[in-house]
Amino acid sequence: MVATLVRVLGMRRVELAEDAVQDALCRALEIWKYRGVPDNPSAWLFQAARNRAIDLLRRGALVDRAARRLSERLPSAVGDVEIRDDQLRMMFACAPSSIPPEAQVAVILKYLCGFGVGEIAQAFLTSPAAIEKRLARAKRTLKREALVELPDAKATARRLDSVQQALYLLFSEGYHGSHPERAVREELCSEALRLTSLLSEHPATAAPSTFALRALLCLHAARLPSRIDDAGSLVLLEAQDRSRWSRPLIEEGIRCLGRSAEGPEITPFHLEAAIAAHHARASSFAETDWPAIADLYSRLLELRPSPVVALNRAIAIGRVAGPDEGLRELDRVRGGRRLKNYPFLEAAAGDLHQRAGRIREAKAHFERAVALARNESERKVLESRLSAL
Repeated sequence: MVATLVRVLGMRRVELAEDAVQDALCRALEIWKYRGVPDNPSAWLFQAARNRAIDLLRRGALVDRAARRLSERLPSAVGDVEIRDDQLRMMFACAPSSIPPEAQVAVILKYLCGFGVGEIAQAFLTSPAAIEKRLARAKRTLKREALVELPDAKATARRLDSVQQALYLLFSEGYHGSHPERAVREELCSEALRLTSLLSEHPATAAPSTFALRALLCLHAARLPSRIDDAGSLVLLEAQDRSRWSRPLIEEGIRCLGRSAEGPEITPFHLEAAIAAHHARASSFAETDWPAIADLYSRLLELRPSPVVALNRAIAIGRVAGPDEGLRELDRVRGGRRLKNYPFLEAAAGDLHQRAGRIREAKAHFERAVALARNESERKVLESRLSAL
């Protein structure tokens, strides 16, 4: 609803659109309690938000023209296709190059996913005050935008990378983020999948890299049913029940990976999706094609150097060339600062020492991993590994 109102009003009145939507939802809570839920709740809400926005505009000064434009250009009934197009426009409106990537993610979470400042702060493990400042700076930039429309082909290509990165980070935060209470946040994964689907369905944004991103998200999302056990503990890949993986999502991911090969460029999304596809195709952890995965991680490290990629590459090499070779690769990662407090760096070292038969060293690393755990789910799975030693 916010995206639909902003399409007509422009980004400079995004707060007014938010207020109108909030009022419509509050009104629904009051009225539906007595009159019952209408036959078409979506249409009721859209009409209420539209009418409220017109009221708010008419209360201001020199805004009659905006109110008339909203009345004329936004009918009371809005179709699903129009809603999807509005959301697509909004994604690109939230991702100008003048806004830092982390602010783009925060803006997308707020205006496209409906999250409050407190929820965004939890997702980023920061304070609400810091998010307020981040959003305020982004809003000042966004208010210079006129109407929310898809940019021309060149501008779309420039912003597409930012939008893709925002959705990738959104999914990552849901899949293995740092929330203090929940190791997996399926609602973030679902939003990222939904918005990536919009990108893949529109001719202007259905690039090979978009299909590679969608393939990656589908293949990871397929594992979600097995990532948390009945006790709320995180389940590592080696112990996951593969019969619970979603076959339709795996099939969609493989289909999108095929579509992603139609262009001349290989992006990090292509390589990550190919790695996820190898895991999805393996009937068991033991039958995983680790040499292919190690090779893909090596290519990914060249294309997008990062300590997390280097960590995963070291783990894969440990499976191919033995734990001692994996530890040598891991020592190169441990020299950096970015993963200093990352529990799964210590867990990887513990696992490699355990496989090499050095139980005392393995216990020391798992003890450090437990101390660094960011939530109860991570703590439980790491404690179980420690207890098993």
